[in-house]
Amino acid sequence: MNGKPKIKILHTSFDYKTRNELMKELFNRVNNLKKTFLVTANPEIVYYADKDPFYQQKVNQADYVISDGYGVILASKIIGRKLPERIPGFEVMCDLLSLGNSHGWSAYFLGAKKEVLEKAIFNIKERYPNLKISGFRDGYFTDSTDIRNEIHTNKPDLVFVALGFPKQEEWIVENYSEMEKGLFIGVGGSFDVMAGVVKRAPAFWRNLNLEWFYRLIKQPSRWRRMLVLPAFVLKVIKNKYFS
Repeated sequence: MNGKPKIKILHTSFDYKTRNELMKELFNRVNNLKKTFLVTANPEIVYYADKDPFYQQKVNQADYVISDGYGVILASKIIGRKLPERIPGFEVMCDLLSLGNSHGWSAYFLGAKKEVLEKAIFNIKERYPNLKISGFRDGYFTDSTDIRNEIHTNKPDLVFVALGFPKQEEWIVENYSEMEKGLFIGVGGSFDVMAGVVKRAPAFWRNLNLEWFYRLIKQPSRWRRMLVLPAFVLKVIKNKYFS
């Protein structure tokens, strides 16, 4: 840890980290077999957590909460405590896979549709041939006892949970205490991207912090979800000036 104070946006406390700082710390924690829970929080997660104290409690149990989404960076500017940079969850996943490939780590993958997960695993094996796949299960299950037991037995270094929020964070918290080691991270729709089912915005859009707009153009059905963004910003402004 670098000792920098956390930055609270609504009721979610974010770690003041650059991507490089974060990855160095995560690398050391995995190598030292230190169990870790990481949340990549975008405006939707922060806004939802602010309305659901039980989910908020689960998010705040994380060892790290990082700023996934330009809306979070904008909110930090509004409250006068700017976070250093946006750290997309998909890029953190790729960084971890790359480290795992370089250092012979093992990884477990939970979530997405069966066919999407299988394609994602195929692509991961192609891109990260030295990464050990300790197991994978799709996200369509009613009882996770077997999944928990498999992870507990295989003891992977990395556990990627792609169940979407709030389910992925809830699943991690409910099963975390049973595990001896591993870095647990909720990665939302990252398996869809890894499988090639969903395309990330080109770098031009990402550099302008307009990835959300690109995704809206490509998937107009997301417009209802996008309404959270202005509501989130307005709530941050209200909390700052009218609370």
